[in-house]
Amino acid sequence: MEMLLILVVALSCCVLVHSHEAIGFCYPEFGSSECGVSEQLQQQQKLDREQQPHLPSFHFRPPQNWLNDPNGPMWYNGVYHLFYQYNPEGPVFGDKMVWAHSVSHDMIHWVDLDLALSPTEQFDMRSCWSGSITILPGNIPVILYTGIDSNGVQVQNLAFPKNISDPFLEQWEKSPRNPIMTPPQGVAGDSFRDPTTAWQDPDGKWNVIVGGLINNEGIAFLYQSEDFVTWTKVEHPLYSSPGTGMWECLDFFPVFVNSSNGVDTSVVNPSVKHVLKISSFSNLHDYYVLGTYAPETSKYVPDTEYTGKSTDLRYDYGKLYASKTFFDKPKSRRILWGWANESDTMEDDIAKGWAGVQTIPREIWLHSSGKQLVQWPVKELNKLRGQHVQVLDEKLPSGSVFEVEGITASQADIEIEFELHSLEESAEFFDTTANDPQQLCSDSNASIQGKVGPFGLLALATEELNEHTAIYFRIFKGSNGFVVLMCSDQRRSSLRDGMDKTPYGAFLDIDPQHEKIALRTLIDHSIVESFGGGGKTCISSRVYPKLAINSEARLFVFNNGTVDVTISSLNAWSMNTAQMNRGRESYAELDEY
Repeated sequence: MEMLLILVVALSCCVLVHSHEAIGFCYPEFGSSECGVSEQLQQQQKLDREQQPHLPSFHFRPPQNWLNDPNGPMWYNGVYHLFYQYNPEGPVFGDKMVWAHSVSHDMIHWVDLDLALSPTEQFDMRSCWSGSITILPGNIPVILYTGIDSNGVQVQNLAFPKNISDPFLEQWEKSPRNPIMTPPQGVAGDSFRDPTTAWQDPDGKWNVIVGGLINNEGIAFLYQSEDFVTWTKVEHPLYSSPGTGMWECLDFFPVFVNSSNGVDTSVVNPSVKHVLKISSFSNLHDYYVLGTYAPETSKYVPDTEYTGKSTDLRYDYGKLYASKTFFDKPKSRRILWGWANESDTMEDDIAKGWAGVQTIPREIWLHSSGKQLVQWPVKELNKLRGQHVQVLDEKLPSGSVFEVEGITASQADIEIEFELHSLEESAEFFDTTANDPQQLCSDSNASIQGKVGPFGLLALATEELNEHTAIYFRIFKGSNGFVVLMCSDQRRSSLRDGMDKTPYGAFLDIDPQHEKIALRTLIDHSIVESFGGGGKTCISSRVYPKLAINSEARLFVFNNGTVDVTISSLNAWSMNTAQMNRGRESYAELDEY
């Protein structure tokens, strides 16, 4: 631990001269506060909305250009930090990616800071790719990240704050010992990336995993260190699975077995299970397994094996990738961030000048059944709720469509509960065990009548419904009870052609005989996030309506099954616009929102 102590002391004593002048930039086309928080800004934002109808208003996004993976999110000394992969040169993935950096007091309103990491050295000359942050003893945050070196090889590097007294940790210094990990023998130079947040075993040893690939076997390489500078690869990986392709953006963390509270990354005891999250480069989905970690052997045993197939557990069955979690210590919760990439074309992205958003930060915990994780938008999001409408005990007869009026349907938060009756007599039998739920959603759509369902929401819809995104449920009677299918169908989301309109689907693990079917949907112009069953199943989509934009967008509830459905409760809110990409000096002002 000697080297670690030296590092901590050095950083703790490092108080450099740091300018507190405004460092934000004026992006008038995106309404940056640097251009003035005034009527002029309000008019500009209105113009932005007319010119950029698909620009999200309360999801995190960069001032402009390309965004992808969230990196190193954390709470530190009262401030939330989000670093993310960014191309400062344009709205497409770049040859020299950087770590952009924003800070917030609530994860909803954000201040944009200077870039944290940029390619400057031989060990990251071609890009600073994804990684994580670990808080060392002495309350010192340290970045582990992948650099693409001058030869195009992926290596792991270390960086630490230049000025630990700066509340925003704006400047970072790269270790002279970099690279601290290079590809192991037998691993290609482009198949070794994305170190996780490190965890400390009871004996004080640090552990980190790095994603990789050997002969199409996805691997979580395990490294250990006494001082956080010198790392040694453990002979066996933490976990691997043949035939699953390249693993990247791994995450590894504990969750309580009998509590929805979050838990610190280094906790290991009988009260927790461990989650291994795998971002599959083969299909751009985030999968996870639950299991048991034994620090004495440095081995991880999953409850069920990861196969990379549709039966594996996923965080989100739509557009979410390269996710990263962190422990929010003051509020005892674990928070998940994920990247939602675009579904339109590269030409569209270049024309609009931006690409990529982060999903709403979600609390994540283990369901009481112990079989799956649950996710829910952070409660801070509720501060943006505005105009409210409520509907109670509304019957939805077969074939009916009910419009939700009185809110801004292009920028909304909807919570709805459906109640069903006489399922035993009405539900159709179907052997869902032999079917992929996404394929089931692809084989039908909201306009095809079933027995119990489809019923749900038509978001970002026109009055004539020639454009809409359908989020809906169907109920089947299976051999082992009732089965709930949840779909998000983008096929009629836009009259425009040339974009990805893949329908998404998943099974929702609830008993519709004894539970109401709950759905929460966040609508933000071009991103629709849906949470079924209180967050048991999540589906995020990116859509770009041609007509159902801004004030022309409508919201409907529908039932296209032969069986009547009851809306036991519906609450819908217009969502206010989050303050985004403001300058550093405006941080204190965000408390007003």
